[in-house]
Amino acid sequence: MAKSQSFEETYPNLARFIDGSSGGWIELGDSEHINSFARAYDMGGTIYEGKSSYKTVDAALQDLEKHVAEYMEENGID
Repeated sequence: MAKSQSFEETYPNLARFIDGSSGGWIELGDSEHINSFARAYDMGGTIYEGKSSYKTVDAALQDLEKHVAEYMEENGID
């Protein structure tokens, strides 16, 4: 059986974003108040709200990975 990749290997930008040094966090799941299944925040507020649904949780994480990477690059976050 092949060894699966770690979260850090699969989603390197999300791992850096939520590691504590950047003050970022993500949320997955339905919300009464937000029409988005996948969301990313930093201390300044919402940085990304994804679609209302995804075919898989992995698809939601891939979407967050892409948009968090763009946010980090635009804001000079290593």
